[in-house]
Amino acid sequence: MSVRPWRDIIRRKSRQIMVGDVPVGGDAPVTVQTMTNTPTSDAKATIDQIRRCEEAGVDIIRVSCPDVESTTALKQIVRASRVPIVADIHFHYKRALEAADAGAACLRINPGNIGSEQRVQEVINAAKANGCSIRIGVNAGSLEKDLLEKYGEPCPDALVESAMDHIRILQDHDFHEFKVAVKASDQFLAVAAYQQLAEMVDCPLHLGITEAGGFVAGTVKSAIGIGSLLWFGIGDTIRVSLSAEPEDEVRVGFEILKALGIRNRGVRVVSCPSCARQGFDVIRTVQKLEERLQHIRTPMSLSVLGCVVNGPGEARETDIGITGGGAGKHMVYLSGVTDHHVQDADMIDHIVKLVEAKAAEIDAGEATAMEAAE
Repeated sequence: MSVRPWRDIIRRKSRQIMVGDVPVGGDAPVTVQTMTNTPTSDAKATIDQIRRCEEAGVDIIRVSCPDVESTTALKQIVRASRVPIVADIHFHYKRALEAADAGAACLRINPGNIGSEQRVQEVINAAKANGCSIRIGVNAGSLEKDLLEKYGEPCPDALVESAMDHIRILQDHDFHEFKVAVKASDQFLAVAAYQQLAEMVDCPLHLGITEAGGFVAGTVKSAIGIGSLLWFGIGDTIRVSLSAEPEDEVRVGFEILKALGIRNRGVRVVSCPSCARQGFDVIRTVQKLEERLQHIRTPMSLSVLGCVVNGPGEARETDIGITGGGAGKHMVYLSGVTDHHVQDADMIDHIVKLVEAKAAEIDAGEATAMEAAE
């Protein structure tokens, strides 16, 4: 494989913190987060949703804790979760204290709306006592009144000033295990704010385009905003905010990271948009393959091309490839080399078996290499 310097991303240097047992920042992988949308007080429903997100590969999960019933249920949720839990707290500082005691790995707060300095100190003490980190969450939709009066509207300077004010509160109380987000629904505003903040602090940055919209529109906005920042080397953990199920947010998050070559998890599909030359129904085939290959976590590539115009060339660059042929007979490529044919009726099942076998082969090889290194 030739060196491709145009792909290089020089990552911003940040200090590392821990969210439970997951490192964020420094040289740790960029993590993918989401947030549950079930009532947190319904522990079973919330745990079931967390399970679906875990299957999708989520690294960290946030749950809202608006009332004492939620923080009471949080103990059971934390025990059941396989990934660290972030408690989302607004206004009620006692919920932060309860969440820390319940085992939350991180508290998402806005120090400015917690209340008096004494209350902020109590939250920080609880975080220290329970080994919690803190995320400062600044949002263009909930900026402080004095900043809105000063700047006239949400703007990068206002978001960054809010973040710096909140950072000072934690630092003044000798707390440094924090990460920061400066989110906005306008991706241009968010990107500009993150770029500005990245030059001023060394803490990890949590990226997101907040209230991005429905699945399609929100995915596009998030890919542009989050993707641009990651391409600049900015960002240590991401959350794609969609009006969709949390597990869909996780999948989109990983697709953004995969597209940038930052993290590779599961099958990367290369497929054509299809045309009159296609030898099989490309669109439906890709949909079915993506559904049936969601359980694969091993990084690998699969090309699905409808005809021989670009099919052979793309197949040479992927682990497994399928190119449409005539009379319902299609060519299968393994490791870029033509290998055998498959008929229409057997194609999807056949490709799934090939991918599963390849994943098992890769996993076995990695396990052997690790044993040899030990």
